Amino acid sequence: MGAQQVRERFTELYGAAPEGVWAAPGRVNLIGEHTDYNDGFVMPFALPHQVTAAVSRRTDGLLRLHSADIGGEVVELALDGLAPGTDDDWTAYPAGVVWALREAGHPVTGADVHLASTVPTGAGLSSSAALEVVVALALDDLFGLELPRWKLARLCQRAENVYVGAPTGIMDQTASACCEEGHALFLDTRDLSQRQIPFDLAAEDLRLLVIDTQVKHAHSGGEYGKRRAGCEKGAALLGVDALRDVAYDGLEAALEQLGDESEVRRLVRHIVTENRRVERVVELLTSGDVRAIGPVLTEGHASLRDDFRISCPELDLAVDTALASGALGARMTGGGFGGSAIALAEASAVDTLTKAVEEAFAAAGYTAPRVFEAVPSPGARRLG
Repeated sequence: MGAQQVRERFTELYGAAPEGVWAAPGRVNLIGEHTDYNDGFVMPFALPHQVTAAVSRRTDGLLRLHSADIGGEVVELALDGLAPGTDDDWTAYPAGVVWALREAGHPVTGADVHLASTVPTGAGLSSSAALEVVVALALDDLFGLELPRWKLARLCQRAENVYVGAPTGIMDQTASACCEEGHALFLDTRDLSQRQIPFDLAAEDLRLLVIDTQVKHAHSGGEYGKRRAGCEKGAALLGVDALRDVAYDGLEAALEQLGDESEVRRLVRHIVTENRRVERVVELLTSGDVRAIGPVLTEGHASLRDDFRISCPELDLAVDTALASGALGARMTGGGFGGSAIALAEASAVDTLTKAVEEAFAAAGYTAPRVFEAVPSPGARRLG
């Protein structure tokens, strides 16, 4: 749904034109999975798929919300009644952002909001972060808060962690708020320092495909939290603040120190090697050797599958079939237990690869996957 359609629907719902329209994208994580809540490195880029929001201010302490994708009536919430744990519906995401802004002392006095999204939900492409960021950016503009993008991302993360109750890291919100067109974002999640790394696939006659397995996942589910708790246990046993502090060349000694803690050993091994994979991809892209990142992506999938154990049969089939069909590299992306895989391929191989994946899913009796090209796109912005 375009900006004009969102604007017109807002006017129908609320009886007046919105003060503005904003958009925030979903993201694909090129490399760096589950490293963000371990103070590590990540490398996402923004998708052309986005959440669009038409918004106007209110001064009466009410938040009114409507989604074109969910339908139903406008939901009306009192700002003074917003509190963690009071909402288990989609409205918790935008309401949580308002709560987080007000908790931080920012004078948000209410809003009318109409939302429309093209980001696939449950596909590991950060639809929830895009929803949070677009609301945060709109309110920042309308109320003159002038918060830097990294701080908006932090407040959105707090909304998701505390208000929604999903223990996610900072990557998704930062990617949606800060990515640039034609680049991947190299983010240090400890100090939030950023580097925009050129990632122009078309210039190299390459494509990055997203294979949405249609297997839905939920971050507030227990398995994600178990992995996070296991990583925190590993850091405590090793006497470091976070697994980011375990050096790659000191990994074997660290694993020996963990003794018979087999599950923790696997989690630690993934995080430490994944941080190194992010650094390798940065080095390769910076030197212009884009094709060489393929094997690094594939190594990442093996680590997520075997050490972090968050893959699933559909993701493994997508990756294996893509590689067998000529992909230069492939891996699952996102939180795991479903969602999407990515495959780096020559432009000439896209049709063959797509057909092979679709046929493999059909032969296995799985729901047909959704395959589309991921184009590095702009981050959150005002549309009008």
